[in-house]
Amino acid sequence: MSLLTVNDLRTYFHTRNGVYRAVDGVSFALDRGETLGIVGESGSGKSVTCYSIMGLIPQPPGRIESGSAIFDGTDLLRCRPEEARAIRGKRISMIFQDPMTSLNPYLRISEQLIEPLLIHGLASRKDALRRALEMLEAVGINDAAKRIHYYPHEFSGGMRQRVMIAMALITRPELLIADEPTTALDVTVQAQILELIRRLQQEYGMAVIFITHDLGVVSGLCDRVQVMYGGRIVETASTRTLFRTPLHPYTRALQQSIPSLQPKGVELFTIPGMPPDLSKPISGCAFAARCAAATARCTGADPVLTEMSPGHAQACLRVAAGEL
Repeated sequence: MSLLTVNDLRTYFHTRNGVYRAVDGVSFALDRGETLGIVGESGSGKSVTCYSIMGLIPQPPGRIESGSAIFDGTDLLRCRPEEARAIRGKRISMIFQDPMTSLNPYLRISEQLIEPLLIHGLASRKDALRRALEMLEAVGINDAAKRIHYYPHEFSGGMRQRVMIAMALITRPELLIADEPTTALDVTVQAQILELIRRLQQEYGMAVIFITHDLGVVSGLCDRVQVMYGGRIVETASTRTLFRTPLHPYTRALQQSIPSLQPKGVELFTIPGMPPDLSKPISGCAFAARCAAATARCTGADPVLTEMSPGHAQACLRVAAGEL
């Protein structure tokens, strides 16, 4: 039985300029101990999918129109607020994109680290401080006994990100959602953070959803990948399969965009055009306007995620028909 099963999730934002279909029919399952990567351009719906699961969508303007997110038998989208609070931060934790805006600048790191343990009644204040110190040391912060009493502004960007990881893992959750945790970090610190998440995942046996733009990160960290575009999943497969035999034209274009795979001296490949305007109804395939292989049929019929081989599904009409 899967730890998390999301079915037909639709999250729309109702604004004065129209209804933005940020997530439009997303379904997937995550097993215990598994690492799932979610990739795609900015605005593809990656973060909103996970914010919806966590109950962090501002309402209004956001609204979860339909769908379910079953976590160990509990529908996170329809459970009572007290049930959600008992799960969020205890059994499911999240690392946010920007640690500086996620940490409270007025509170010492120690107060912010022990808060999840105190709120969920998992430890006394004395034990919570001891566990917070152990967790800071585990994430590689030197002189943790002194630095635990610092304020967020006294840490570098990489150190603040480590604090966020420590805060997310201090309750030893069953599921960790990492929303682009290495975006603002240099390559050396990024490698350290990724190795840290991998090591702690193995130690605690937790499942991980890893949101990122970086296909290189996905290739070395995730068991399975799903590619999102225009609020929908356009391809999903094991990491090995996705990189060896990408099927959807968008997935292929993303791989072509990796600078390290391009010949030296040649102009870097970029995907032409812009992502679709999600405030307007999309007829047919959302990627058709930017796809070199698109035909008139691609803008007429809505593509459906079709399994092409065991565990490998994609949503291109021409690929499903055997034309590509």
